[in-house]
Amino acid sequence: MSTSPKLSSLRDAFGEELARLGDERSDVVVLDADTSTSTRSAIFGKQHPERFINVGLQEQNMMGMAAGLASSGKKVFVAGFATFVTGMVYNMIRQSICYPDLDVTIVASHAGITVGEDGATHQMTEDLGLMAGLPNMRVISPADAPETKKVIDYVAGAKGPFYVRLAREKFPEMTDGFDFKLGRGLVLEDGSDATVVSTGITLHEAAEAVKLLKGNGISARLIHMPSLKPIDADLLAKAARETGLIVTVEDHSIYNGLGSRVAEVVAERQPAYVKKVGIRDVFGESGKAEELMAKYGIDRTSVAKAVLESMNLKRR
Repeated sequence: MSTSPKLSSLRDAFGEELARLGDERSDVVVLDADTSTSTRSAIFGKQHPERFINVGLQEQNMMGMAAGLASSGKKVFVAGFATFVTGMVYNMIRQSICYPDLDVTIVASHAGITVGEDGATHQMTEDLGLMAGLPNMRVISPADAPETKKVIDYVAGAKGPFYVRLAREKFPEMTDGFDFKLGRGLVLEDGSDATVVSTGITLHEAAEAVKLLKGNGISARLIHMPSLKPIDADLLAKAARETGLIVTVEDHSIYNGLGSRVAEVVAERQPAYVKKVGIRDVFGESGKAEELMAKYGIDRTSVAKAVLESMNLKRR
């Protein structure tokens, strides 16, 4: 008898792992802008108050402070809501962090349409594109709590700017037992008729869509792509060559997110039909996360439908 995957919080995993790193390393410094209870950076702040700075509602200043601390040899983590730590402070990230290639990791919680009841102003669905376009910035979108901890461990041992995208709700654990490697995707299920590529918390919906497709006689390959920049071009080219059809799914705009990254790779490396499933150039609205995923077409039914409708268009 099959059991449902365990639900857990990416935010909790981030806060717990950050606090653990603080126990081991005296150079870790964390900044937040009055959202630490929500981002869970407060866990670090409680254990290491001397290395935790709540800057108040000063996100632009926070990025400058992070740059200064990194220039002084600190390992800096900046936490906040995605809508506040990307678009609101874009030029500060560009000029003060990415241009000098400083050791700052921006961890954005509450990303995507799944922020839910907070509504359109807080549902940041453009952040992956904004951050991926910055020179020197690496962009990571983990799927669940276990992968979040591995990502935080990875960036703690690496140098330079990183953007790590987290979500508000609890999501099924799908990646336990898999290692995170920057620039590498994970094949979670093999298939020959089509490939479904997901990033971040849409992985469970993508996996369920693959099951629905199997019931319709479609053999779909499932790839999780936590690393958006750099992206696993070799794996995508292989999938394009072997299945002829790639459907991407993301809790992000179809412009300048996973779908765009995949289409770029396929166009250059191995031409195939690419269908993008995501937020279609609209703002969201207030509602429960699962209801919004269905309404905006990023749930399992929508993904399976996109594959079925695209089967006759794929090129081999």
